[in-house]
Amino acid sequence: QVQLVESGGGLVQAGGSLRLSCAASGRAFSRYAMGWFRQTPGKEREFVASISWSGVTTVYADSVKGRFTISRDNGKNTVYLQMNSLKPEDTAVYYCAADTVLSGSEYTSRRPGAYELWGQGTQVSVSS
Repeated sequence: QVQLVESGGGLVQAGGSLRLSCAASGRAFSRYAMGWFRQTPGKEREFVASISWSGVTTVYADSVKGRFTISRDNGKNTVYLQMNSLKPEDTAVYYCAADTVLSGSEYTSRRPGAYELWGQGTQVSVSS
């Protein structure tokens, strides 16, 4: 079974950039669509971005479109989230997640419930 470990979070000033990484252990990483979600205290987990197993299909929340980029390297079993032009409202714990998909499917989901594997999260804090 795949295990997910996020890294790259930290404190940054508004307008700055961070790159999150999510490393997957185990085999068959390319069988998973991957997603990034975020959560702040007292709020539900929020979709940020997702990417198909091939990397061809990407989907973004409107709030991050044009600022964040999701990508993956199946050879390194890693998915990335490049975050530019960060805003204080981007402050949250960021989680990566994996969703088993049918072979060859470009499907990705915005729903947290579709993902069966989750990392432990990494804190991103953006100061004004």
